[in-house]
Amino acid sequence: MTKTNVMRLLEAAGIPYRTAEYEYDESNLSGLHAAEQVFKTLVTRGDKTGINVFCIPVDMELDLKKAAVVSKNKKVEMTHMKELLGLTGYIRGGCSPIGMKKKYPTFIDETCILFDEIAVSAGVRGEQIILDPNDLIRYTEATEADVTKEMA
Repeated sequence: MTKTNVMRLLEAAGIPYRTAEYEYDESNLSGLHAAEQVFKTLVTRGDKTGINVFCIPVDMELDLKKAAVVSKNKKVEMTHMKELLGLTGYIRGGCSPIGMKKKYPTFIDETCILFDEIAVSAGVRGEQIILDPNDLIRYTEATEADVTKEMA
């Protein structure tokens, strides 16, 4: 396993974590197969605030109306996949809320605190960082909010 930038940043901040690797399929990057309590990172664009980051459970869908309200926008839409690398430094399936190119407003689904540990991308496909959700919230300066809905 190669140490990722996400791992280096957490170590520099003194935040304990562990890692987990998983097999991934280029044709199925949903994350549902990775592990339980896995949170995916989604990047959106708001009509007033610009880029916002949302971390939600992989088995849920981002509710764009709720996302707009918590991010102080009238409307929020997903960024296009081809914009992701330029905005964050990460590719689809390997996007982490930790260590993006810029510091964007970050929101994490309020269910994260129900778990002792959650997993987020380590910054590459096939690797997760597992850490205390409170450490993730503090490090990313995330706002906890109800931002999800059941998958359709």
